[in-house]
Amino acid sequence: MNLDVREQFPILQQEINGHPLVYLDSAATSQKPRAVIDALQHYYEWDNANVHRGVHTLGSRATDAYEGAREKVARFINARSTQEIIFTRGTTSALNIVATSYARAVCREGDEIVITPMEHHSNLIPWQQVAKATGATLKYITLQPDGSVDLAEVEKSVTAQTKIVSIAHVSNVMGVVNPIKQIAEIAHRHGAILVVDGAQSAPHMKVDVQDLDSDFYAFSSHKMCGPTGIGVLYGKKALLEFMEPVEFGGEMIDEVGLYDSTWKELPWKFEGGTPIIAGAVGLGAAIDFLNEIGLDNIERHEIQLATYAMNRLSEIKGISLYGPRKRDVGLITFNLGEVHPHDVATVLDASGIAVRAGHHCCQPLMRWLKVNSTVRASFYLYNTEDDIDRLVSALIQTKEYFGDET
Repeated sequence: MNLDVREQFPILQQEINGHPLVYLDSAATSQKPRAVIDALQHYYEWDNANVHRGVHTLGSRATDAYEGAREKVARFINARSTQEIIFTRGTTSALNIVATSYARAVCREGDEIVITPMEHHSNLIPWQQVAKATGATLKYITLQPDGSVDLAEVEKSVTAQTKIVSIAHVSNVMGVVNPIKQIAEIAHRHGAILVVDGAQSAPHMKVDVQDLDSDFYAFSSHKMCGPTGIGVLYGKKALLEFMEPVEFGGEMIDEVGLYDSTWKELPWKFEGGTPIIAGAVGLGAAIDFLNEIGLDNIERHEIQLATYAMNRLSEIKGISLYGPRKRDVGLITFNLGEVHPHDVATVLDASGIAVRAGHHCCQPLMRWLKVNSTVRASFYLYNTEDDIDRLVSALIQTKEYFGDET
């Protein structure tokens, strides 16, 4: 990836605490290119109106932009139809729709919901609530020592009683890429459906939901160069048609009577109220931007950075690196000797380096790792090897500052 890409992100041109910004927190949220910022500004300056309802010119433009974004999303993940693309507030909202509308309708006492200990809270707590509400049993696939998932353990965990398997495509802590296609085959062989948390995968690699054969796939705009506040739930059409809406009001109705109502067809029955129009416009622009660069190029660039970072970070005495040594995504989680992760992040920020410190919304995984928190550095298309060199240099200085001799 060349430096011209980096120059398209205005926020990266600033200094933080007297140092050029090194942004290594893209797993939390990515930065936005000028093309996305301009698209949002153009929408609000020229096309701002509500969608689907009005026949005036602005309403038609807004509707075309909103539904055009849906078409871009469908192509981006190779969905069969735009009817399978539901706009949501983000990955969390999308997963909650599946848990609330689908899982509570099909799960009964004695049924099983299978997940892993690596899941983000957004893909764990909804299933806890379904289990409590329905009497279903929540089961966990045993992780390997490096935090990866072995298909033999999936085979052990998924049974004839399993109704739902839900798993992250990419772990936001371990940097593990899970074998979704093979897990889907196992789930379907036992009559279960597969839900995939794609928050950390859709921005970084090509996703083909038909090839993966996932039944549901959720991801967020803000992690893939788009605006915050909008995400996507992909679902197979037959499953979405079976499901009831979770929000009721305008936009999602067909006919309303005094005592009963009927719903619009897919995808609109899940999009009650004024939708996230500007967010969809921005997401569409982000998809155009990523497609222009190429997901294969982005993935290759991140793997190169992650490999370089693993080698450089391994040079630091006393560092603990979590997850597989070989990385297929641009994300590395670590602890620096006995220095608290929040102290590490604070000192790095003084050098203009932004990383994430904490439990990363994965408290069960932290307990599995036998730590309370970690530091995470995550890379994206705008990062360079120089960013990693600055990180390593600052970490060495941090150890010296705290007098850590480990």
